[in-house]
Amino acid sequence: MARSETKSAIRRTALALDRREQIERLASRPVDVLVVGGGITGCYTALDAVTRGLTVALVERDDFASGTSSKSSKMVHGGLRYIEQGNLPLVRRSLLERQRFRRNAPHLVQRLPFVFPVLAQDGVFDARIAKAFEGLLWTYDLAGGWRIGRLHQRLSVPEVLARAPRLRAEQLKGGLLYYDSRTDDARLTLTIARTAAHFGATVLNGAACRGLVREGGRVRGATVEVDGREIDVRAGVVINATGVWSDTLDALSDPGHRPRIRPAKGVHIVVPWTRLPIDGTVTVPIPGRARRATCTRWGDVVVVGTTDTDYDGSLEHVLCTREEMQYLLDGANTAFDAGLVPEDVVGSIAGLRPLVGGKEGATLDMSRDHRISTDAHGLVTVTGGKLTTSRHMGELVVDAALKVLGRRARCRTARLPLLGGAGYDAEATSATGGLGAHLGQRYGTEARFVTDLLSEDPSLAEPIVEGTAHLRAEVVYAARCELARTIDDVLSRRTRMRVFARDLSVKAAPEVGRLLQRELGLSDDEVARQIDDYLSGIDREKSVLMEALT
Repeated sequence: MARSETKSAIRRTALALDRREQIERLASRPVDVLVVGGGITGCYTALDAVTRGLTVALVERDDFASGTSSKSSKMVHGGLRYIEQGNLPLVRRSLLERQRFRRNAPHLVQRLPFVFPVLAQDGVFDARIAKAFEGLLWTYDLAGGWRIGRLHQRLSVPEVLARAPRLRAEQLKGGLLYYDSRTDDARLTLTIARTAAHFGATVLNGAACRGLVREGGRVRGATVEVDGREIDVRAGVVINATGVWSDTLDALSDPGHRPRIRPAKGVHIVVPWTRLPIDGTVTVPIPGRARRATCTRWGDVVVVGTTDTDYDGSLEHVLCTREEMQYLLDGANTAFDAGLVPEDVVGSIAGLRPLVGGKEGATLDMSRDHRISTDAHGLVTVTGGKLTTSRHMGELVVDAALKVLGRRARCRTARLPLLGGAGYDAEATSATGGLGAHLGQRYGTEARFVTDLLSEDPSLAEPIVEGTAHLRAEVVYAARCELARTIDDVLSRRTRMRVFARDLSVKAAPEVGRLLQRELGLSDDEVARQIDDYLSGIDREKSVLMEALT
């Protein structure tokens, strides 16, 4: 990447995304590439394509990252489990891509310590196999883990307890420590989409693909419904990046298509850090289950997850159940002297992994490799994969699209900073603490555009609601620069309050509605409807969590 191209990601004014302008762009010009699906794979595909010089449009039915990409484990990692499964090539690729994320988006991808307690019994592994597991960690380091700047190390009992003081110490023999990374998955996806827009792509949420446009037996575009308007978008190639919904779009292209997606449900719960004080991530056993659970600190909360089970319910309404919550609470309580109860849960995450394969065997053992195919009508589909390898997946998808187009162009995203990443100093920002750290770790160098709003209206320096670090200015910025349309867009994915402070987000909803009304010209009735929809969604989530076990 040339120096001038790297500097192009550093702007002097905020990248405003006007919805009406994006719609007119979508309606007024054909594109080389139309990407359907605004998860992380679709967004990186759009970024890769536009930086190769192609004209690009990206449409998402709901909101960017509203599906799987906001409900992941939020880890950017190589995957120790994949070494155990013998998939070393996936680990090597993942560790390479992890380092690229850390370089290209240092504000969003941070190094994270992982602790594996070694117990005499009932641990993730006991002292008898700890030596063998340490050999696995050496393999991980050599496969690319070293790029993070730290190698794994052994910990004494006091060192383990310093990181997890409520860990049950009766059987504790020590521990092992290694490093991976974490990210706010929804903000990462949104930032990729905005970076694609910066380079000229048209990006739209709330834009549903209702059908495919054909010419001469080939797929040459799609009919998109957006804000009550139907638009036929002409494209040289259409890319299906809709994740767990990909079979639906594939069937529109080929009526004889056989479903190949096997959704796997993953659930996390969120508890206050004061109830489970840990540093970084601690990996613990789940009684009677093969899967390990991770407990990860996020500010003043801890995220506990995850499950990995078959799912055959509605793809539109995926919620954490009481049984799943209890399963994770039991795992945490077995490892920690915490006494966690359902009333401690302040948020939950439930999503679906778009795994590809048959119905045999456990989803836990299924491959996380991606698959890219081009059908007889020219529709390119990408399925499977994982957040960590999304950039590489986007590269390979565009390679496949170029074959359909009969063109060639070199990938340019491996060293391309995402918006807010170029020139960002993670250590210096973290050292500042307070508002600077809060905004820096969400917006990177673009934090200055959020604070610029304070001179326009000093009241925007106030928190959205008492008890949160999120400013009113962040809501305004979300509306002007991040295509936020609804209260849920802001609270679920722009700020993550719904995940990390569910009840506080309920109190914040009216103020978010007021600010969006001012920015977007919403009617009183529309704001009232959005508040009602948001509160109803929270009530439904909480009622499912608290249903009596049968």
